[in-house]
This record gives sequence, C-alpha cells and structure tokens, in this order.
Amino acid sequence: MKKIPNLFFQTSLQHIFPRNLFFGIFATASLVTSSITFSSHADAQTPAVNSTDDITSYAQAVLAMESPRQQAFDEIKKLIGGGEIPKIICNDPKSMNSLPRQAQDIAVTYCNRSQKIVEDNGLSIDRFNKITVELQNNNNLKRQVYNTLIRLQKTPEAR
Repeated sequence: MKKIPNLFFQTSLQHIFPRNLFFGIFATASLVTSSITFSSHADAQTPAVNSTDDITSYAQAVLAMESPRQQAFDEIKKLIGGGEIPKIICNDPKSMNSLPRQAQDIAVTYCNRSQKIVEDNGLSIDRFNKITVELQNNNNLKRQVYNTLIRLQKTPEAR
C-alpha cells in the first residue's frame, strides 16, 4: 500500500531537485545580499545586468557560496543545539550578538568568504546586490540565471 503522502504528491525526483535547487540558490542569494550589503545605493539609470557574462558570474558566485553557507549553518546549528538560529546580517554586528562567541567567528568567516567569492567571480558586492534585487522583479532574468545554474551544474569544468 502506498504511503499517504505519496498519494497526493506524486512528483518525480527529477522535477523536485531542480525546483528545490533553484529556490535554495535564490534563498542563498537573498541571504548573501542581506548579509554582505555594505553601502549600495540605488541607481535607476543603470540596468543591473548588462551581459551574459554578468549572469554567468552571478551564477558561479551563488553556486560557490552554497557549500560554505551550508557548512556555516550546520556548524552554528551544532553549537546552538536545538535553538533557532537568528538571522545573521554580515554588516550588522548586532545580528550576531545573540550567538555564542564561536558561532560569531563562524558567521564572520562565512561573510568574509562570501564577499571574496563574489569578487573572485568578477562582481563587486554592489553589482551582485543589484542583480539579486533585479531577480525579484524580472522573470526573464530569473529564467536566464536558472538556466545558467543548470548549465554550470551539468558542466562542472565551466565553473
């Protein structure tokens, strides 16, 4: 007999994985944007994305940040135990004050590493943040980034 959840949710893993990955990547991008926003200012005249190079750089940065984000999250979760992890914003030291000292060190290390990853992929923090904001309002850009993420994962040598 089938389990009850399987009767209602008969989605194959092939369909679930890309969708979950996509949302995970954008959740990471949102976290990083809120985490490593330093002093960006809105410039309505400048489009967030000028080329496929921007999209590729953005996607590469997000993919490179995912593993360190997961690792930092897991380490902090172990230190905190069963408690809920507060929202950590890299440029807001107060957001880390409720963490134990060792967890604060992990968060700071992650923030510094994320900033370096963004810059190593050819984007400034400001540019990365502009693209992330643009993704929230531009379905065409969202599709392009999603397709680039899939392509990069299929061809690891492209990263």
